Amino acid sequence: MADPSFDVVSKVDRQEVDNAINQASKELSQRFDFRGTGAGVAWSGDEGITLEAETEERCLAAIGVFKEKLVKRGISQKAFEVGEPALSGKIYKVTGTLVQGISSEKAKEIAKTIRDEGPKGIQASIQGDQLRVSGKKKDHLQDVIALLKGEDFGIALQFTNYR
Repeated sequence: MADPSFDVVSKVDRQEVDNAINQASKELSQRFDFRGTGAGVAWSGDEGITLEAETEERCLAAIGVFKEKLVKRGISQKAFEVGEPALSGKIYKVTGTLVQGISSEKAKEIAKTIRDEGPKGIQASIQGDQLRVSGKKKDHLQDVIALLKGEDFGIALQFTNYR
């Protein structure tokens, strides 16, 4: 039988993001402080999200509303990178992107943290945009999960395929 293992991934459920966009859009259209400001949120491409409003302050407030909806849907704020509002014609627009996958630099950093601070006998191997962590004891794997949850790598991490 193979050693117990789990995968460390950074993925976002697109349907949950879509639900967050719909909820934020509805709130922006109904809230009193957003009436007449042209505030809106929509998809722009596969991984991009565009927020817009007539003033920079309302655009920043719309970003806050959208981030709040993401958190309520169980999506980490680290999974959404957003720039600064820029004037485009008569309205302010800002585009944010969903961060998915673990870059090779981050994967190496996570693997080094597991090697340095994790229990003995744990191996971390980089497989594309995810990490496979395996070891002899399930307790050690749970210790590694707790260790990774306590660290801040700047990306949202999920733990899947725990066997």
